[in-house]
Amino acid sequence: MPQLLAKQVSQDLRKLADKEVAKNLSWFFKTGKGEYGEGDKFLGIKVPQSRTMAKKYATLPLTEIEKLAKSPYHEERFTAVVILVN
Repeated sequence: MPQLLAKQVSQDLRKLADKEVAKNLSWFFKTGKGEYGEGDKFLGIKVPQSRTMAKKYATLPLTEIEKLAKSPYHEERFTAVVILVN
């Protein structure tokens, strides 16, 4: 079986991206200048979808999880954490 890569997870997450959801998440997490989440980026993926991806990629190697955890996108970092927790 070929090794899973963070790139594959990112591609699958981007297929679920929704610009309207991303806009709402940016507002909710206060990403404006001077706010606590300043600069955080969102793809627009809801938590249940991220959890489903985490289950799909449960065997992702730790080195690849680390790449996801360093992503500028909130949902990729969240998915990395869920993989570790699971």
